[in-house]
Amino acid sequence: MIVLETERLILSRLSLEDAEFILRLLNEPSFLENIGDKGVRTSEDAREYLLSEPIASYERFGFGLFLTAERETGTPVGMCGLLKRDSLDDPDIGFAFIPECWGKGFATESAGAVLAYGQSTLDLARIVAIVSPSNHPSIRVLEKIGLRYEKRVRLAEDGAAISLYGIDL
Repeated sequence: MIVLETERLILSRLSLEDAEFILRLLNEPSFLENIGDKGVRTSEDAREYLLSEPIASYERFGFGLFLTAERETGTPVGMCGLLKRDSLDDPDIGFAFIPECWGKGFATESAGAVLAYGQSTLDLARIVAIVSPSNHPSIRVLEKIGLRYEKRVRLAEDGAAISLYGIDL
């Protein structure tokens, strides 16, 4: 189900048919380093992740991470969307792209569209993002779409300190 379209991208709800792409994306070294290890090692793990994370989020909150694909070819390039974590008061924007698609502006284009969607369609008053302080490319994306650094947070008591960015809509 297509949720958003931009000049170059289509963002749609993830489905079990996306398991192979998700298996690849979640095991990219950059994903493991910057987002974390989701323990997805097989196609079955990817289907379980899809059911328990994005698909469950659509049902519970009406939003989640979306498959992001090139408009012209339909080729998946990453995912971008909104998450609602128990440890954060507000929904947060998240994105991840396969390395060969970095530097093409896809993260900024899709994250900007998701931000606008959160405001206009979901009527959210505030959106935040969390990012490792050393992940400068993602920080640049957040700043380009209008989010500003607010403070360091820990999602878990024993977790690493990460940067929280936010925007009031």
